[in-house]
Amino acid sequence: MTLHHIVLIFHLIAATIWVGGHLLLSICYLPTALKKKEPQIILNFEKKFENLGISSLAVLILTGTWMAYDFGVTFKTWFSFSGGFEKVVSIKLLLLLLTFIFAICAQLYFIPKLNQNNIKNMAFVILSVTAIGVAMLVLGSTLRYGGI
Repeated sequence: MTLHHIVLIFHLIAATIWVGGHLLLSICYLPTALKKKEPQIILNFEKKFENLGISSLAVLILTGTWMAYDFGVTFKTWFSFSGGFEKVVSIKLLLLLLTFIFAICAQLYFIPKLNQNNIKNMAFVILSVTAIGVAMLVLGSTLRYGGI
């Protein structure tokens, strides 16, 4: 087993936690919170998942960067979109930036003021971050075949 393969395994475990947690929130908890107009359901999940989720995101960033360099996609070629690997890495970096924007908005604007009247705004953020996570997972799977 190569070092790259070990890094990939850690990346996949972290992706399982990150994407799986958001899918769980989106599919199991969010519909109930919206139906009952009970934001505490979302807040309770966020409180329990936050440390594990943020830790897995940090692992994803570290291992993703490591593997990008292994594939020859260095900082200088980020956003060059010149080949299959560069396209995937660049798109994933843009999606990561979008995830950060959603996270900042959630932490600064939506979560502190979350109530029955604005729960749909938080639902939009949750569903968006979940969709981004799934998209990044699908993009990553294309690297086995040379990217897109």
